[in-house]
Amino acid sequence: MFGKQVSFVGIFMLLILSQWLAEDIRAFNVFSYITLRAMLAALTALAISFMVGPIMIRKLAAYKIGQSVRDDGPQTHLIKAGTPTMGGALILVSIVITTLLWADLNNTYIWVVLLTTLGFGVIGWVDDYRKVVDRNPKGLSAGTKFFWQSVIAIVVAFYLALTAEIPAQTDLIVPFFKEIAIPLGVTGFVVLTYFVIVGTSNAVNLTDGLDGLAIMPTVMIAAALAIFAYLSGHIIFANYLAIPYIPNAGELAVFCGALAGAGLAFLWFNTYPAEVFMGDVGALALGAALGVVTVIVRQEIVLVIMGGVFVIEALSVMLQVASFKLTGRRVFRMAPLHHHFELKGWKENQVVVRFWIITIILVLIGLSTLKLR
Repeated sequence: MFGKQVSFVGIFMLLILSQWLAEDIRAFNVFSYITLRAMLAALTALAISFMVGPIMIRKLAAYKIGQSVRDDGPQTHLIKAGTPTMGGALILVSIVITTLLWADLNNTYIWVVLLTTLGFGVIGWVDDYRKVVDRNPKGLSAGTKFFWQSVIAIVVAFYLALTAEIPAQTDLIVPFFKEIAIPLGVTGFVVLTYFVIVGTSNAVNLTDGLDGLAIMPTVMIAAALAIFAYLSGHIIFANYLAIPYIPNAGELAVFCGALAGAGLAFLWFNTYPAEVFMGDVGALALGAALGVVTVIVRQEIVLVIMGGVFVIEALSVMLQVASFKLTGRRVFRMAPLHHHFELKGWKENQVVVRFWIITIILVLIGLSTLKLR
């Protein structure tokens, strides 16, 4: 055993190290199980975030990287001005390190999801940096932000379409029905993937307006997607449940575990009254991560169900803008929808917890599609 050599990369990636040790100590074979590594990823991401979080918050405060608040928003939000933002970088650091430690890096899906998440994170980071450091209230222009989101999403969509080996990897699966799968072809798949990734990214960003409002639904959906990923990547379970079998998709459960763990740790600091906000660097990245995992495991319609809060928040903005431009009237007192309820008299914590409860119900409905077919 001691005559073997292990590279630095092998030591850094705990999965590789455990595989090396398992050649002589059978107990280390337990780390080959995706379920265990997914749980360890969640705990590792929690630990990293708890250790790094206070340090990062102090640094953000020291550099005066603080949140700006809309003048036309609820007056109770004025006290939030100056709260450290760009805390989403903490989530990304935790996710990346944890995934590199516990995931099988020979799995191309892991790299697709990681690079997509980081790509959208970079877009959000530049936007946040311009707003809070350069003091440019507009940050990145909407057109520039949308352009780069589109570039990443289209590249990812074409890669997944062109590397698909079986129809199940590109068909649209209709939940609650065993044998309804709509062939999309390359064009249809690319279009759908584009809208899922970009749409989810921006929907999460729009929802991130109250303390803890966006991060907890993200954690719950990530946990549910971990289950979908594991079952989709397991041929026996997939056949039993009549869901599409996606080879190698099970490894994404490790990434989702890391996301859920990092998100829970961030909630510790982001719960009311928030010590830090995630900013666009976090919201755009996490939304894109949920979107690309959903596409890989072929559960786009289920994501719409589980992410109902994100969908409603995004629709409220679109309805508000369309109504005001067409009629000069507003549908809601303020958009996104969470501000509408605040202006109606709901306390911030009431809005947040009630939206969490709605998400729990929707996630359970989404998970029920595994069996109700």
